[in-house]
This record gives sequence, structure tokens and C-alpha cells, in this order.
Amino acid sequence: MIILISIVALAVLAIVLYMRQPKFGQAPKGKRLEQIKQADNYKNNAFQNIEETPSLTEGYSMAKVFYNFLFAKFPETTPVDSLPSIKTDLHQLPIDSNVLVWFGHSSYYLQVEGKRFLVDPVFSGNASPLPGTNLSFKGSDIYSGDDMPSIDYLLITHDHYDHLDYETVVKLKEKVGTVICGLGVGQHFERWGYPTDRIVERNWYERVELENNLMLYTVPTRHFSGRGFARNNTLWMSFLLASPELKIYIGGDSGYGKHFAEIGKKYGPIDLAMLDNGQYNPAWQAIHMLPEEVLKAGADLGAKRVFPVHSGKFRLAYHPWNEPLNKITELNGEHGIPLLTPMIGEEVSLTDTTRHYSRWWANVH
Repeated sequence: MIILISIVALAVLAIVLYMRQPKFGQAPKGKRLEQIKQADNYKNNAFQNIEETPSLTEGYSMAKVFYNFLFAKFPETTPVDSLPSIKTDLHQLPIDSNVLVWFGHSSYYLQVEGKRFLVDPVFSGNASPLPGTNLSFKGSDIYSGDDMPSIDYLLITHDHYDHLDYETVVKLKEKVGTVICGLGVGQHFERWGYPTDRIVERNWYERVELENNLMLYTVPTRHFSGRGFARNNTLWMSFLLASPELKIYIGGDSGYGKHFAEIGKKYGPIDLAMLDNGQYNPAWQAIHMLPEEVLKAGADLGAKRVFPVHSGKFRLAYHPWNEPLNKITELNGEHGIPLLTPMIGEEVSLTDTTRHYSRWWANVH
């Protein structure tokens, strides 16, 4: 019994010491925490979704989910081949061009009205705080922080490791003008050396006036947050970027919910919506959308085009790696909403609504 207690105590100590590393960030404190406590969507020491959002769907157990993730065998969750990609030189893009470049999963670069945006960049090759545990697919890591030009606005939808990557944002520190994120997330950036005056934190349904007649609206998603044992102590969100000519919905992670129709009614119609389509499962359907729900969300938003993201880089669910794109294109059919499905690194014009994209994943095994 003494030996067992000693082993458990040493294991707990090791975990506590390991989690003191900077990569785990820092829980909100001081004035930041006091501001959070005044938010109407913060109750019982945690942020709340607009509608009830269970971690697991009724009828599923956490024990079964963890067992499946660790031990069960699911076919083709990771590609054997290297993913095709195009290495666009971001430094050479004309600054007056309105373009998008996807880096896989939910990371992308935007140029709108002469301003550069970077969304949820993950260039470390790992979607986990544990080394070597959730590595990116072969061919999906052709970009690094060195390939980024100076960034006017770094947008962070929430603080999960597959969206807020410590190694990446530390490397980009001198290139980033302003960080815009949800309440509490700025505490991580402060710990990592970002000056307070370069961090903008907002609640849902607020706006941030940017340069060049750009407006950024912070809007809800149906998800959760946390980098350690504490959960939902920082806010998750999506963004609506509006210029005089374009409205772009930057979705982050979300289960399907009534917020999409509310956002569409308030800000629509939307020219392009980037929506969470991957790493889904009926067991956690409330926090990630199934492909048929992505199309429904696009319709609720009044989106003219939809870019399905959150796939193509990491295995975070049990489905085949290419299923999200296969399913959504099949369900959408020939006469559905236009879908953007570029390769990693491929330049996408935000104003060209006639271009069609190949099914680049179809011949990748």
C-alpha cells in the first residue's frame, strides 16, 4: 500500500510539474478575471453556451469514448500518402489583393482591404501538449512561422491546442500587430510575452473597428475551452469580418445551434463562411457539426459560399481522414451551395465566385 501511494503521489507531482510549462498558458486573474465575472454568459465560474451543450450525447459514456480513442481500430483515419499542396509565397502576394490561403485544419491567412489576418495558426506539427501524440499528416506542414509576412491582426477563436499553438504564436510574436480573442484568452498571450496593449479581448456580439474601413464582429459558437484541468474559464467565439465589399464568417469550432440563424439575421447575407466540418462524431455532436449540419448552418447564415474546414491535418476523431470532404460534397450535390475545397497553400480569390476546385483528396490513400 505504501509503494502504491508513493507511485500515485510521484505521478501526480510529475503531472503538476509538467503542467507548469509555459505551453499550458495561464488562467485569467486580476482585472481580467474581474471583467470576466461581469459577463452575462459567465455563471458558476465558467462561460456558458447559449443553449444546453452536453459534452457527450445522451446514451454515450466518457469511458467508452476514451477506450475507443486509445485502443479501438478505425480504418483510414490517417492518410498513408503525403497530402498534395502548393507553396504560395505569402510575402509576394500583392497587398491590394483579397485572398485566402488555407494551411490545413482551421488555420488560414487572409488579405482583405490591404490588411493581413492570420487565424488559429498551428505550425508546430502537433495538436497536443504532449510531444509526438497528435502529429500532423504528411505533407500538411509545408508552412512555418518564417513563411508568414507581418500580420496586422491575429485572430484566435478559442484556446484549444489545435487552434492556439504555443510554439507558433511565440515565434510570431514580433510579426503580429494586434491579437483579437475571447475574454480570458489574452492571459495566455501575456504569459507568453505579448504586450497588453497589443491584445484585444471581447465578449460575444461586440465589434472591433479596424483600419481601412474594416469591421470585426465577435459572435458565438457552441463549443467549450480549456488548456488544463480548468474548463470554460476562457471564451470561445467566431468572427464576422466586414469590408465595404465583403462579409466573411470565420467560424472556429461549433456544434449546430440556433446561433447560426441569429448571426445570419443580424449580419447576413455572408459572402463566404468557413465552417467546422471534421473531427465530428455522434457522441459529441453538440460541439462539432456533422457534414449535413454544416450545410444547414451555411443556409442559416445566408452564406453565398462555404469553405468546410477542421480537417486535412490532424486525427482528432474516428472517421476516415477524407470522409468530411467526401460527405459534404456528396450531400451538397451539383446544385447546392458553392463549396470551396482548395489544397493546402492554394491561393483563393475572395472575389472570384466562378472558380471551381478539384477533389484533391480523391486520389490520396
